[in-house]
Amino acid sequence: MKMRRFAPENYRRFRWNGWKNLLLPQLNRRSLHVYGSEVAVEKECIRQKEGGVIVIHPFSRLRSYYIMCMVAITFLNLIGIPMEIAFLDGNSGVGWEGFNVFSDTLFLIDVGLNFRMGIITEDSEGAIMDLKSIRQQYLKSWFIPDMVAAFPVGYILLIADLHYHSDSPSSRASKMMRILMFVRILSLVRLLRVSRLVRFFNEVERVSNANLEVMRIFLRILSLFMMIFLLCHWNGCIQYFVPMLEEFPSDCWVRRENLMNATVGEKYSFGVFRALSHMTAISYGSSETPTNEVELWIVMTSIVSGALMYTVMVANTAAMMADVDITARAYKNKINHLEDYMTFMKLPKALRMRINNYYQARYGGKWYDEKDVLKWVSSSLREEILLTMCSAHVRKVPIFRNRDINFINAILLELQYEVFQAGDVIIQQNAPGDRMFFIEHGQVLVENEFFQKELCDGDYFGDSCLLTRGKRLATVQALTICQLFSLSVDTFYCVLEDYPDIKKDMESSQQDKDILLC
Repeated sequence: MKMRRFAPENYRRFRWNGWKNLLLPQLNRRSLHVYGSEVAVEKECIRQKEGGVIVIHPFSRLRSYYIMCMVAITFLNLIGIPMEIAFLDGNSGVGWEGFNVFSDTLFLIDVGLNFRMGIITEDSEGAIMDLKSIRQQYLKSWFIPDMVAAFPVGYILLIADLHYHSDSPSSRASKMMRILMFVRILSLVRLLRVSRLVRFFNEVERVSNANLEVMRIFLRILSLFMMIFLLCHWNGCIQYFVPMLEEFPSDCWVRRENLMNATVGEKYSFGVFRALSHMTAISYGSSETPTNEVELWIVMTSIVSGALMYTVMVANTAAMMADVDITARAYKNKINHLEDYMTFMKLPKALRMRINNYYQARYGGKWYDEKDVLKWVSSSLREEILLTMCSAHVRKVPIFRNRDINFINAILLELQYEVFQAGDVIIQQNAPGDRMFFIEHGQVLVENEFFQKELCDGDYFGDSCLLTRGKRLATVQALTICQLFSLSVDTFYCVLEDYPDIKKDMESSQQDKDILLC
C-alpha cells in the first residue's frame, strides 16, 4: 500500500490546523452545561475559528492538559521551596536548581498565557474570547500577585553561581553564602503560588468530564487535605528555619536534639514532629518547654495555627454537610419515590432506564418547578425572563412577526417547557395537531414520504396546526436530548380572543392562502 504524500505547504497547513484544534472547546459535561447542547458547542468552535485570533478556550483540550500539569508543578514548588530554604543550605544540587529554573520559566510563561486565555464567568452564557476584555480582567485581578509569585529566584542563583565560578573556593563560598541568605528571604514570595494552586483546583472542575456535583465535592475535600498538609509541612520547616537564622543558639531545640550534623531527613522529621505536637496540642515537641523568647513565639504561633486548622476542618465539614445541594436532595427524594413506584408496578428494566434518563435530562440532578419559580417573581420580571428565553424563537414564526409586543408577551407566558430523549417521537404524522414547538437546544428529524429535514437550536415546527387545527403533515423524531418550548392550540386561541384585530388579520391571511390553494 502506498502512503499518501503531502506537499510541504499542505503538510504545514495540516500541522497548523491540528495544533490549532487543541485550542477549541471540547465536548464534556461542563461545556454542555454552559452551552446547552452539542450543536451549541459546535457553533462555539466555529465562532472561535472564524475569529482569526489565537485564544485558548477555557474548555479546550490544551487548557485541560495545561491545568493538570500546573497543579502538579505548583504543588511540588510549595513542598520543595520551604525545604530548600530551611534545610539545603545552598547544596540543593543541579537537579533541584534545574527544576527551580524550569518552574520560574513556566510561571512566567503562565503570566503571558493568561493574556490569551478565554474566561468563563458565572454570569456569562459563554466564554469571553475578546483579547481586550481578557487583558482588562486579568490586569484588574491576578496579574500583580502572579508576577510577584513568578519572581525568578532560580535565575538569580544560577547567574550568581556562574558569575563567581572563577573565584577561589573560599571567596566564592563567602559571597554565595551572603547571596543565599538574601535569596532565602526573597524566595518566600514564591509561596504566594498557593493562590494559584487554589485557582487551578477551581478550574479543574470546569474542564472535568466527570459529574459536576461529585467532582465539586471531591475537589473540595482534596484541596482541604492538601492545604492542611501544606500547613503542617510549612510549620515543620519554620521550626528549623528560625533557629537557623539565629545561627543555632545554645539553648535552641535543634542543639538539644543533637541535630546539628544530622541528615536533611532527620531534621525535617523532627521539625514536622515538633510542629504536629504544637498543632494537636499534645506537647511542646520535646520534654522541655520553650527556652527563649523566639522559640516561645514559634510555639504559640504553631498552637494557634493548629487551632485554626481544626476550625477550618470543622467549618468545611459542616459546610459540606449543610451545603449538599437542597435541590439535589429534593431530586434524589423524587427519584427514590419514582424507583419505589416502578418497582411496585413491576415496570420492565428498559422502561425504567428511559424514565431515569428522562428525569436526568429534564432536571439535571436538581429538582425545581418552573411554574413555582416564575410565581416567586413579579409579573414584569416574569415577562422579562420569558422574553430573554423565548422571544427570539417566537418571532421567527411568520404569524408572530411584527406583532404587538403585548400579544407576544401574552404568548410567551403560555409557553410550556418540555424535554424529549433521543429516539422519542415528538409528533406523529396524521395525528391531530394540538401544539407547536420551539427548539431551545437539541436536534430533531422532520420526515414524511416526500422529504427529510433536520432542525436544531432556534428552529420551530408544528406551527401549521395553530390556524388550521388540521392533522400533522410529518413525523418529528428527536435525534438528541431536546429541550423545547410548546404552545398549545387551545391556549393560543384563548390569548387571541383578547386581541381581535390580530385575530381578524390572521384569519384573513389564512383565507387568502386557501383561495390561492384553490
